[in-house]
Amino acid sequence: MAAALSTPSFSLPSCRAIAPCRGSSFNPLSFSPFHGKCHPLPTNSRKLNLMKAMVLQDKKKIVVTTELNSLPVLKRTDEEPDCSVESTSCSVESPPSFLESWAIKVEQTVNVLLLESVIKILDALYQEREYARFYVLETIARVPYFSFISVLHMYESFGWWRRGDYLKVHFAESWNELHHLLIMEELGGNSWWFDRFLAQHIALFYYFMTVFMYLISPRMAYHFSECVELHAYSSYDKFLTLKGDELKKLPAPEVALKYYTEGDLYLFDEFQTSRAPNTRRPKIENLYDVFVNIRDDEAEHCKTMKDCQTHGNLRSPHSSAGSCKESNTVASKDCAGIFDCLKKSITTPPQEE
Repeated sequence: MAAALSTPSFSLPSCRAIAPCRGSSFNPLSFSPFHGKCHPLPTNSRKLNLMKAMVLQDKKKIVVTTELNSLPVLKRTDEEPDCSVESTSCSVESPPSFLESWAIKVEQTVNVLLLESVIKILDALYQEREYARFYVLETIARVPYFSFISVLHMYESFGWWRRGDYLKVHFAESWNELHHLLIMEELGGNSWWFDRFLAQHIALFYYFMTVFMYLISPRMAYHFSECVELHAYSSYDKFLTLKGDELKKLPAPEVALKYYTEGDLYLFDEFQTSRAPNTRRPKIENLYDVFVNIRDDEAEHCKTMKDCQTHGNLRSPHSSAGSCKESNTVASKDCAGIFDCLKKSITTPPQEE
């Protein structure tokens, strides 16, 4: 669920940006303007002034935010997280053709305009009712993952598709969003009939819209979900900034404590495809911690949706590293979108199992 985006092309800042070499609580990025090394400041005053000017100029462009995936994440000053991830692809990416590049721009422009229209409506309805707004957002947020699973099950029934990792990860994403929704319900976000009516009917329309979009262009559907998750991240981040002191005095909901700290956390690890399992274990002491973790969950969803926009690029965190056959069984039976599936079902001869 995400912030308003500055350009239709939806370009996000690169991880290859200036990061502090020392004096911080996190590890430095693998790339820096000093070619990956930390050098002492020059003693020459002219060089020192020049370096200060460079640092000040870069500080205007980026700010360092909370640690995600054991590395500092850089975000733009309009509160958008960096959704880029290290590639876990089992396929070799080829540069897009002119026609494909044009199609990507059209898809992303439509997605951004559509999302901005919805955001304006929600802003008008929920200016002073944060929990109700979050309830509506979380009711909507889990819908795409149901849509993806529905279409993938249909492909699987026709024998067109065999990628079990997609089913696992998308179910884990919906499970995570479900618990966000349960938290908002425990906080009273669904107390008004109007809010329940609006959220549920938007979700119904959104389900069929996403199914249709996913049938035609999975890339477009995943990008739209990335936009939604970005808006979610921004909404929670701004809420934490405005209400942080108040939230630290309030207790955490019981459903949040159970989800983040108790029981089997397999599904909690499963949707975070940019990190290894068991590397994130939240601590919940108050309501502020709950919203911090919800915000960080949305950033992880954003990364996964970014990765999914390259066909065949998604792999479960629990899959054996480097093993495409284990994570995507019968890889030859695979297609992207309904037209590709129909084409391959007609032109590809049947293979012996």
